[in-house]
Amino acid sequence: MTGAIDDDLWSAVGDPIRRRMLDLLLTDGGGTATTLSERLPVTRQAVTKHLGVLGRVGLVHVTPSGRERLYEVDEAQLARAVAQLASVGAAWDARLQRIRRIAETIQRSRKS
Repeated sequence: MTGAIDDDLWSAVGDPIRRRMLDLLLTDGGGTATTLSERLPVTRQAVTKHLGVLGRVGLVHVTPSGRERLYEVDEAQLARAVAQLASVGAAWDARLQRIRRIAETIQRSRKS
């Protein structure tokens, strides 16, 4: 695997509500806690807390917009998360291939 895995980042995106929030923000080009709460099965206060988690790991950034705050996905940080996921996936693929080869060797030795 290349690079270290950011556990805080993966903890943040491990929550299905936060993943849905990221989807909505990407689709809409941004949003406020109010607009997000209208489309999610949680309160505005819960949305604000989830946005705080995403903000602490750098997945969203905020811009004041009148009385509201506009949240947008940080695409560079999201790309880093995707790269980490691909790296983890590749490492597990390699592990599973080794396990398969060992299992096949054991199976062949039992048949002989």
